[in-house]
Amino acid sequence: MAKWTPKHEAPEPLEGPVVATIIGGTILWFVLFLVQVPFYGWFDDRDLTWWVWTCLAGAGLGLIGIWYVRKRDAAIKRAEADGREADGREAPQGS
Repeated sequence: MAKWTPKHEAPEPLEGPVVATIIGGTILWFVLFLVQVPFYGWFDDRDLTWWVWTCLAGAGLGLIGIWYVRKRDAAIKRAEADGREADGREAPQGS
């Protein structure tokens, strides 16, 4: 069987308000967890407690995601600033 190779380049990744998106998703997971907690008995009677714990896991993983994307965003901004700084030093002085 031949290996499939793409015939065109992959598109650039989409950049947007990544930190805000992850924070919003984390809040949503935590709110869903809080909404389900009062009904824990109902979920337990039907063997659906994994719904409650999935929401809590989503909130916990979202906290890790917030930490990660904030570090990533800071690194991208730092790299852009270093690039601009390097461009400024390479320009001829006094012309």
